[in-house]
Amino acid sequence: MKPELDYSLYLVTDSSLMSTDALEQAVEQAILGGCTLVQLREKKLSSLDFYHTAVKVLAITNHFNIPLIINDRVDIALAVGADGVHIGQSDLPAKIVRKIIGEDKILGVSASSLAEALQAEKDGADYLGVGAMFATGTKTDAELVAMEELREIRKAIQLPVVVIGGINKNTIPLFSNTGIDGIAVVSAVISEDDITLAAAKLKGLFLGIDSKL
Repeated sequence: MKPELDYSLYLVTDSSLMSTDALEQAVEQAILGGCTLVQLREKKLSSLDFYHTAVKVLAITNHFNIPLIINDRVDIALAVGADGVHIGQSDLPAKIVRKIIGEDKILGVSASSLAEALQAEKDGADYLGVGAMFATGTKTDAELVAMEELREIRKAIQLPVVVIGGINKNTIPLFSNTGIDGIAVVSAVISEDDITLAAAKLKGLFLGIDSKL
């Protein structure tokens, strides 16, 4: 059975940006700072290296009872027993992924428009990753989502909504009264010298804004 998720501070990994020597160390520090959900996104690793990395990170997230989501790789998620998968618009269709992983795994889907969000909800997504909200170095080809589009998605969709793309201490306050359920962060946490402190500050900032409509 799927757990009730806390989406407030959603860490997305990128080992090329981390300030630590090992990815699992960065993940642990982020969790200690209040990270509530972790997505392993490592685009440049071979399948074998991705698998071994996922095993190490899963040991950390399991220890702290934090769900681990695998980006794109349904096979890796199933192989290591992760809590779920997050897919983009160019990956396998959400309805197919849902059939593969079953009903007990978490399925997140990226959406940059209302049409994509509605389709994801219809196809069995558990939550939406909406973005990129702002320009970001981690995904330079991402289409930006206007704040008005985000509000339209929030009004039309019953699923939890997490925003991603350029989320940091300066942009978080802009989401006041948008109704979002969480913020997804990469470099704003994982690149900092003190990852735990960075995570704690961002979570506090998010929880401090009235994000509900």
